[in-house]
Amino acid sequence: SAATLSNRYITDRFLPDKAIDLVDEAASRLRMQVDSKPEELDEIDRRIMQLKIEREALKLEKDEASKDRLARLEKELTDLEEESSELTAKWQAEKQKLGLAADLKKQLDEARNELAIAQRKGEFQKAGELAYGRIPELEKKLAEAEAVDGQGSMVEETVTPSHVAHIVSRWTGIPVDKMLEGERDKLLRMEDELAKRVVGQGEAVQAVSKAVRRARAGLQDPNRPIGSFMFLGPTGVGKTELTKALANFLFDDETAMVRIDMSEFMEKHSVARLIGAPPGYVGYEEGGALTEAVRRRPYQVVLFDEIEKAHPDVFNVLLQVLDDGRLTDGQGRTVDFRNTLIIMTSNLGADYLVSLGEGEDVDKVRDEVMAVVKASFRPEFLN
Repeated sequence: SAATLSNRYITDRFLPDKAIDLVDEAASRLRMQVDSKPEELDEIDRRIMQLKIEREALKLEKDEASKDRLARLEKELTDLEEESSELTAKWQAEKQKLGLAADLKKQLDEARNELAIAQRKGEFQKAGELAYGRIPELEKKLAEAEAVDGQGSMVEETVTPSHVAHIVSRWTGIPVDKMLEGERDKLLRMEDELAKRVVGQGEAVQAVSKAVRRARAGLQDPNRPIGSFMFLGPTGVGKTELTKALANFLFDDETAMVRIDMSEFMEKHSVARLIGAPPGYVGYEEGGALTEAVRRRPYQVVLFDEIEKAHPDVFNVLLQVLDDGRLTDGQGRTVDFRNTLIIMTSNLGADYLVSLGEGEDVDKVRDEVMAVVKASFRPEFLN
């Protein structure tokens, strides 16, 4: 799990170092949790503290409402203290059990070492006592100590793939630990969720939803972005709103997107602002507006607004992103775009769409719009 996730999501380091570091940090966090109070118990204890403070304040009040609140508070406090007591006892018992298991493992290792030494020295009596007496007894005790009692454990001692995924998520901001059953159900109804915010754009919503599902299922080209789309249409039809809705749906945050206004990149030299100035030029250390944003947060929606206004040389940069899923910035660092969703908006052909009358052939208008688009962009860019 560590090797797979690190190879997919952590691109600025190399295997096996990054996989080993993942396991190391996951194990360290798990070890800290053994000695720390469990989150569930900590929340209850904090709530008890708040209620006790409130109780002391209510004791000073004489009105009926305060007396009623005090009575309810006392009952809630009693229930929480009972729950806290039960959870504390369970936590202490599990800690003690883990300590016993660790001690037995240590004794078992020592016994096996003694057995190996006894066999080398020819001390067969001692070897027999260890092999058929001491070691089986310790193994039996260890199995009993490690036996699961059937209830949810508050203390874990084994690093699982979910622990590794959680560390990857913390390192990169990529929610790889969210692909649970609930997340799969959420992806299946993606069209319905997006349609709540974006009205009348069923075809665009469906196309984007299918691309995201393919990516999350691992069926798309692993060396390209999750998806790349060009939204065409006049102002006010929901191009940018759909982008915001996607960011909110995928990452629970509308701001999980980088917006590049392409009207600011109409000059040939403005390409340097996207990927960063080359060595020796002013602003070399600052990084590019596009590469730096994606390098810091590799899992987000990238919006190129009004793409038709950009200088043709800018499209050469975008081609590398769309084809290879990566871009080299001015400082020579390779930025990974494989976990981004690329969206471009344009007003090209908007006149045909605005003048579309009721009953007119939609396919004919679509062909006219695409003819304008093909005249403005190179074939390899439109694919």
